[in-house]
Amino acid sequence: MIARLVGLLGLAALPAWAEVPVQVVTSPGGVTAWLVEEPAIPFVALEIRFRGGATLDAPGKEGSVVLMAGLLEEGTGELDAQGFAAARDGLAASYRFAAGRETVSVSARFLSENRDQAVDLLRRALVEPAFAPDALERVRGQVLAGLQQDAKDPEAIAARVFDRLAFGDHVYARPSDGTPESVAGLTVEDMRAAHRAALARDRVYVAAVGDISAADLAPMLDRLLGGLPAEGAALPGPATVGLNGQVEIEPFPGPQSVILFGHEGIDRSDPDFFAAFVASEILGGGRFGTRLMTEVREKRGLTYGIGAGLAQLDHAALVSGQVQTANATVAQTIEVIRTEWARIADIGAEELEAVKTYMTGAYPLRWDGNAAIARQLVGLMLDGYPPDYPEKRNGYIEAVTLEDARRAAARVFDPARLSFVVVGAPEGLEPR
Repeated sequence: MIARLVGLLGLAALPAWAEVPVQVVTSPGGVTAWLVEEPAIPFVALEIRFRGGATLDAPGKEGSVVLMAGLLEEGTGELDAQGFAAARDGLAASYRFAAGRETVSVSARFLSENRDQAVDLLRRALVEPAFAPDALERVRGQVLAGLQQDAKDPEAIAARVFDRLAFGDHVYARPSDGTPESVAGLTVEDMRAAHRAALARDRVYVAAVGDISAADLAPMLDRLLGGLPAEGAALPGPATVGLNGQVEIEPFPGPQSVILFGHEGIDRSDPDFFAAFVASEILGGGRFGTRLMTEVREKRGLTYGIGAGLAQLDHAALVSGQVQTANATVAQTIEVIRTEWARIADIGAEELEAVKTYMTGAYPLRWDGNAAIARQLVGLMLDGYPPDYPEKRNGYIEAVTLEDARRAAARVFDPARLSFVVVGAPEGLEPR
């Protein structure tokens, strides 16, 4: 049965996007989902997101939502972790639970013939998790092991320093996985509190793709989610981005340095967003032919790869990027990045058309298969886009004129505010 499901996952590729319109389905209980119905392959991909994630950790309980999400597959009712895994495998179903900075994510895949049983087992995991003490200790150990690894990882260190610099006392500055001290102190009651805070119907987004109709999906949503609280914890407020030209150095031994860089960005609701999106791809799309890759890698050989782009959070917007280089070339690399940042508004007509062709051509590749489509759809729901966005998105890119791109680039990319976090032993670089 498991092999059969794996085979179906690989075969479940839908036709071109324009041929698979989204249906908006609302359950009798008020849960809304986006559905792409495809009965040709007898399986369903379900993606569920709860807005809030680790930003809902109570003060002093950092890491509680991440740890709670890791326990959802560790047993429910009379089923312990092994019993839950056996029941899941017996249905040839697949469940994945995870939490990040702003979401708790649930991914489910199941065969049409086992849909009712697979949905019921998933419901039990979401609504009635056991939070058994032995499971808590086991998953806690896994989280603590990850934190120990992060303490030795310059990229993880750079991310923590960058978040502190960017977000100050906002919850975005807290580590999503917590600290060794906070995670060590979490209790079963903390898990129940995190569950009540994070998994609620007032913040749930659902996308379903595959062999299920709107008539079947609507009542299924209430069976699956109706037992969750109507409301969860309050979401955080807007974050102020405090990146104003700083250079922060975090000493770390080794021959190379990790560099994160950026400043405040542009909200996706801004009229200049798509023009800025196109300009950011020209600057730092992370592929050969983009300006940063050309200047930093191809011309000067300072790195193997560099990328930068717009980063959208629920309560803040950034322009950010990352690169690694030898300690002796950190200062030179930063200078090149600053130079390219300052001249991005000087976009050429051919350069603009080339990047628009790339962006519109690459977009359909994201929609390859039921699972990928479900992930894309639930992401669009979270971002506040309408159901017809996938059909219109390339039109927004194509509509960006040279004047638009230059104006947005000049407005959004500010070399004076461009800030750098360097983790390593850089030579000839002073903090500021």
